[in-house]
Amino acid sequence: MIELGVGVDESGSLKVGVLSVGDSALANAAGVDRRVVRNAINQILKDNDLRAIFTKVKPIGTSLVDLSKELGYSVMVVNSDPHKPGVISGISTILSKYNVVIRQALADDPDFTPNPVLTLVLDGQVPSEALSLIRSLKIVKSLTLK
Repeated sequence: MIELGVGVDESGSLKVGVLSVGDSALANAAGVDRRVVRNAINQILKDNDLRAIFTKVKPIGTSLVDLSKELGYSVMVVNSDPHKPGVISGISTILSKYNVVIRQALADDPDFTPNPVLTLVLDGQVPSEALSLIRSLKIVKSLTLK
């Protein structure tokens, strides 16, 4: 639900922004019975901590990753230690020196994603010298271009 931005309102309705989503639709997407979804919603509403979170969940917008080729962008996926600071600033500093614009940055939350990565949608191609510098950063474990 968090990944897709599906929240719950106080009446127990599933919401994606202002759009209502039926229990069956979420159940089909998750590969479970609709009663499992309804039970999860009821549990969320009974628990004050979960209620505080899921009544505020909102979608973050469109990812440009799948549209990148059509838009003339490139995609960089970076594996690093998500608990150490500096990966975004280190990479963005290098890219800015080569006049590469970051159109979108998507960082997985390590508490919600088993193998979190930083995904950058970049305007144009990244020069090989910039790639070498990024790969040499101590905080970067691996880098993939798509």
